[in-house]
Amino acid sequence: MGRAGLLILRLEHHSMTTSIQPGTLYVVATPIGNLQDISSRAIQVLREVDLIASEDTRHTRKLLNHLSIQTSLTSYYREKEQHKARVLLEKLCQGQHIAIVSDAGTPGISDPGSVLVRLARDSGITVVPVPGPSALTTALSAAGLEESSFYFGGFPPAKKTVRKKLFQQLASLPCTLIFYESPHRIKECLADALAMLGNRQALLFRELTKLHEECLQGSLEEILDSLPGRVRGELVLIIRPDTITAEDRPENTADLLRWYRDTRGASLKDAVKIIATDLGISRSRLYQEALSIWHEDKDR
Repeated sequence: MGRAGLLILRLEHHSMTTSIQPGTLYVVATPIGNLQDISSRAIQVLREVDLIASEDTRHTRKLLNHLSIQTSLTSYYREKEQHKARVLLEKLCQGQHIAIVSDAGTPGISDPGSVLVRLARDSGITVVPVPGPSALTTALSAAGLEESSFYFGGFPPAKKTVRKKLFQQLASLPCTLIFYESPHRIKECLADALAMLGNRQALLFRELTKLHEECLQGSLEEILDSLPGRVRGELVLIIRPDTITAEDRPENTADLLRWYRDTRGASLKDAVKIIATDLGISRSRLYQEALSIWHEDKDR
């Protein structure tokens, strides 16, 4: 074969490889409990794509069986998200259409999904959201909040010291705070929120859209006291804004310490930490002052 023939073959091969159109990535929301909450559009997408990337294939298979959908599944979970995202990106570049789902709700909202979406967008892949159920918006819709602004923190840190520091940093925000939490950590989470945010009004939603759906409403202390010994189910915690303004707080440190103790129910350690951080003063010096106040009041 001459050089001209070889050149023609190379051009034909290049034409074939460059003619492949990339696939589309669909971000599909699935029910958080009640299977009837899935949309007809989501069903159509799940049925027609080439592959479904799932947080837990066993969980998603139950949904697909319920819908009589036979589309192939592949796992896409948090621990392998970086690696699997690149594998799926290659499939998208080869022309496959892929849907990504989480165990429940919307991918990328405290669930795997954001890594693949970001890689797809950076590579020029079309990303199509298929909206639907979300525990966040479901809880908000049933909370009856007057204020429109809110802070969503996903799952609070598992480590107590880090979690308390987060609540301390959020204490001054003038908006509603919303978190997801696991059943085995909810009591510690409520106790830390109470210590760092004060006894604010709150709502705790459990098992939204499911058979045993429940909402506990009251102060953080009341909700904490009302929880059973063992908590079960998926939880969404909504904490209302602080109703006390800066003008209501005492100015000198001695009165501030008493105010946090008596009005907010804070421990000596937590009161010192909050005030020292807010005022930018020495924690050790303030701790000594707090000790004398706590001991002084105990002796009375």
